Amino acid sequence: LAGCGGEDKAQAPAAKAADGTKTVGLVQLVEHPALDAASRGIQDAVKARGLKVTFDVQNAQADQSNLANIAQRFVSQEYPLIFAVATPAAQTMANAAKNTPIVATAVTDYEAAKLVINKDKPGTNVTGSSDLNPIGAQLDLIMQFVPNAKTIGTIYNSSEINSQFQAKILKEEVQKRGLTLVELTVSSVNDVQQTAQSMLDKVDVIYVPTDNIIASAMPVLTKITTPAGIGIITGEEGMLKGGGLATVGVDYYNLGRIAGDMGADILQGKAQPQNMAIRFQTEFKAKINASVAEKLGVKIPDSLAKNAELVRY
Repeated sequence: LAGCGGEDKAQAPAAKAADGTKTVGLVQLVEHPALDAASRGIQDAVKARGLKVTFDVQNAQADQSNLANIAQRFVSQEYPLIFAVATPAAQTMANAAKNTPIVATAVTDYEAAKLVINKDKPGTNVTGSSDLNPIGAQLDLIMQFVPNAKTIGTIYNSSEINSQFQAKILKEEVQKRGLTLVELTVSSVNDVQQTAQSMLDKVDVIYVPTDNIIASAMPVLTKITTPAGIGIITGEEGMLKGGGLATVGVDYYNLGRIAGDMGADILQGKAQPQNMAIRFQTEFKAKINASVAEKLGVKIPDSLAKNAELVRY
C-alpha cells in the first residue's frame, strides 16, 4: 500500500486524466489481513466493472494525524469518490469531505458511528458494507468446541465504537445461555500481552470481535493463550492467521467487493450514497484452523468437520 499520506500535494495524481481516467481515494486505517483483503476487494470489484479508474491508496498506520492529512489531501484533489476501510478512516473522511461520496467497509454499525442517519436510507454522503459478524453463531461454535464452558472471555479496544457495539451484543448472547462473561479492554497493542496473562485463570475460552488492535496483535495474544490450552474464537478469518481456533466470521474480501460495486454504481451515476442502504454479508461458513486445534489438543466435533472448512495457518 502506498505511503502514509505525508506526500507533497504536487505529487498526488490529478482527479481526472486527459483520457478520462478518474482517480479515486482509498484510505485504510492500518495493515492487517482483514483490512488488506477489504482493500483488494474494493479495487478488484471496480476493475471488474471496466471503469477507467486509478486508485490513490493510502495507509494511515493507525495514526489519527495521518488520517487527517490523507483526508485533507483527498479533498484538495477533488476526487469524485473516496473509499474508506475501517470506522476511524470513514469517520475522518466524512468529517473532512462533506460533499464527496464516501463508500466505506469494515464498519460494524454505521448509525452508532454517526456516519449515516439510517442504515436503510443513509441520508448522508456515506454508505458501504458492514462487517457485523454473527455473534450468536460464534457462541454456538464455542459450545461445540468446549461444551462444558462456563466462562467466556473477551478482549477488545475500549475506544473502538465497532468493538463496543459487538461487546454489547456478546453480553446479551452470553446472558441468554446462562454463561459468565469476563470482559477486558485494551487501548493499544502494547496492552494485549499483560491483559491476556491476567485472563488465563479466569476463562474457559475466548471470543474476540472484529477489532483492529486485536487483529493486529493476534500473534501476541495467541502466544500466551495457546500454550495455556485456551482457544480463541474470532470474529473473522484473518484472525485465524494469527493463531485463532475457529470462526463463523465475515469475509472481508467479499465485503470489499460489495463496497467496490457500490462505488462503481456511484461513479457511473446510477446511485447516490444518501439513498444506498448499508449492505451486509448474509451467508456464513464455519472455518477451523486445524493447526491450532492440534496444538490445543482439541477434537474437531464431527458435526463441524462435515460442514466447516478446515484451514491451516
